[in-house]
Amino acid sequence: MSDNKLTQIIDVLSQSMPPVMRWAGAIARTLRRFDITLEGKSSGSANTDALTLADLTVQELLVGALRDADPVLRTCRVEGEEETGDLGAFVTEGPYVIALDPIDGTKQFRDRTGDGYAVMLHLRSRDTVHYSLVYLPEAGPQGTWVEINGDVVKCGPDEPRTPATDVLAAMTPTNESRDRDAKGIYLIGFQQWDGERADAVTDVGLQGVAPDDMPGSIYPLMATGEFIGSLIHTPNIYDFPVSLHIARAFGGDAVWVANGEPVHFGEMWNDVTADMLRLPGIVACSPDREVLGTLCELAKDWDPERYPSA
Repeated sequence: MSDNKLTQIIDVLSQSMPPVMRWAGAIARTLRRFDITLEGKSSGSANTDALTLADLTVQELLVGALRDADPVLRTCRVEGEEETGDLGAFVTEGPYVIALDPIDGTKQFRDRTGDGYAVMLHLRSRDTVHYSLVYLPEAGPQGTWVEINGDVVKCGPDEPRTPATDVLAAMTPTNESRDRDAKGIYLIGFQQWDGERADAVTDVGLQGVAPDDMPGSIYPLMATGEFIGSLIHTPNIYDFPVSLHIARAFGGDAVWVANGEPVHFGEMWNDVTADMLRLPGIVACSPDREVLGTLCELAKDWDPERYPSA
């Protein structure tokens, strides 16, 4: 597929999906008022297993919007964290994937314990991520956007009475204004050892933060520089790639700690326990290459198996 085709896909996503994401966020915000918990996942991790009617409803909306927006989007594969929507409308093979996380942070969303949940999509190829869009319906007075288009990172408040595409177009990129002195590192995926691993990160001069202690979503925190990165065990391929995109847009990377090699999407595994696709091993992600080195040195000998007792 040509570079022109990639540009066309990004243009369609950036013009057609912001209003849809805003609508999806409004639906999620409304549904959150009710008991909408569903059964369906059984990995043993509360962060992974949370599932609600909002996840299914929002994904149905997003998939339908992608199908109807422009025929060029149907030349992409679509990977959704859930199984709802007209996924059969899209190709099953091809170089580009549109991945969806309809409600990132479902446990927090379901339990009403914070405002860091988000509606997310990204466009990627085997080697990297090309476009990312995140909408956080309850972060800030009227919601918050994160958009990464190529190497341009934007993050800022929504203005619901202004067209969503115009809101994003008017935002000033954070590439130069971001905080470069932060030490926060988000850790997740280490199961019952999340807290212990976070303490180990703090002991090497950074600030490890486990999921239950996060002050908000990692994406705006990284986009503005309030956090300097993440250390994630077997990250899923629906939300983590946005962190990778931010890190690379700022001149950093996401690497496997075992060998320091840049992450790519040619190697995945199907976590049947949690019913999702994941990258193998432990991944460090940061715009600061010195931080990457520190995290790799710390975690290179940690167990790469997500379920070591299985």
